[in-house]
Amino acid sequence: MPTYLEFETKIKTLQESITTAQLKNDIHAIEILQKDLDKEIHKVYSNLSDYQKLQLARHPDRPYTMDYINLLLKDSMEIHGDRHFSDDNAIVCYLGKIDNQKVMVIGEEKGRGTKNKIQRNFGMPNPEGYRKALRVAKIAEKFNIPLLMLIDTPGAYPGVGAEERGQSEAIAKNLQDFSVLKIPTISIVIGEGGSGGALAIAVADRLAMMEYSVFSVISPEGCAAILWNDPSKIESATQSMKITPESLKEAGLIDAIIEEPKIGAHRDKEMAAKKIKEYFLTSLQEIRDDKDYLQNRYKKIMSYGSFQ
Repeated sequence: MPTYLEFETKIKTLQESITTAQLKNDIHAIEILQKDLDKEIHKVYSNLSDYQKLQLARHPDRPYTMDYINLLLKDSMEIHGDRHFSDDNAIVCYLGKIDNQKVMVIGEEKGRGTKNKIQRNFGMPNPEGYRKALRVAKIAEKFNIPLLMLIDTPGAYPGVGAEERGQSEAIAKNLQDFSVLKIPTISIVIGEGGSGGALAIAVADRLAMMEYSVFSVISPEGCAAILWNDPSKIESATQSMKITPESLKEAGLIDAIIEEPKIGAHRDKEMAAKKIKEYFLTSLQEIRDDKDYLQNRYKKIMSYGSFQ
């Protein structure tokens, strides 16, 4: 059964009515209800608040990295381990093809169902996850394979063990080394881009966000707790932090917003995957056509934080 958010109540009611009409084979009622549903979807999704977009970014039915890998990649092979400590299941790495283009994919995976979520550590990588990502990126560079990174994490794991094994150093090393990779790199926020946990695989020639995704230095709950000592002020925090694609594009912090299906990626995963494929292949060609793409990547990174 699909999960509906609070602001989707009327959409849920209309969808259930359509299902009932289909069981009765009432074609006339289906046509009327479908028109009403299309109008309601347009009305709701054209006037989303920042907080509602945050809810969509965290939607339990939203496609995760493994969903996109299964939909996009053919002839795929997973690469495991950081060659130092262990294999972190919160970060997945695959070699494969998108259409006929070889690609290395690195992504953060939250997992579905209690058992899988625990196995994936709820999408919060440990240092070995970031070291695995860097090892795989170096392999891609060695064989001149472009890199696609899919961001979806509430943040890097904050546990004692992670800190003991050098969490901050692992993230910093990724920022440094990803910035000078001699291959085209494309990074996309597909859901929740939280803090350094997201930034560790966000340094790229192109950084894009899905239409209903967020990218922030801290979670809105954490921001509300710090500023107001009141986690219930999450809506105010979300509005103030400017974490939506529109705000970040306006600030020059991302390069593009990838349009989602009109009712969100969680309702049409195949179409969302198609949009990602189109953006990746188009951006890859643009980067390859740019002889100075490494210098332009440097200029882009150095421009972050500038303002008038």
